[in-house]
Amino acid sequence: MSRYILCVMAVTAAFLSGVKASAQDTGYDVFNPIAKYLAMGDAEKLSAWFSDNLEVTIFSDSNDSSRNQARQIVKSFFRSYTPRSFEITHKAGRSNMKYALGTLNAGGELFLVTIFVGYDDTAYRIQHLKIERLN
Repeated sequence: MSRYILCVMAVTAAFLSGVKASAQDTGYDVFNPIAKYLAMGDAEKLSAWFSDNLEVTIFSDSNDSSRNQARQIVKSFFRSYTPRSFEITHKAGRSNMKYALGTLNAGGELFLVTIFVGYDDTAYRIQHLKIERLN
């Protein structure tokens, strides 16, 4: 009987450690809505994911911006380059800081988008959004 209990405890521990690992991995889900709003060209909904202050870099023009300023910068970009699709190609990071790389098809051109998110007191927020032309 003690072998049975030890076996059950080992299986339970393995299961719980697997649950814990997958719960930690759910932080990557933050990129799903961000990718959706980039693909839609929806600066309003995308800005809900912005930190209060963040860096926005479009081409080589970098701006430290408030959430409202960043929303206007991104909205202006979307007016000039209407998004058709966005696909995340790479994700990485640590528990409180993550980044994703993706390809944005907009205005007949392809762009490399880099998104850095950090965890504040309650949620992940975009701290840096960078858009560059792909050659």
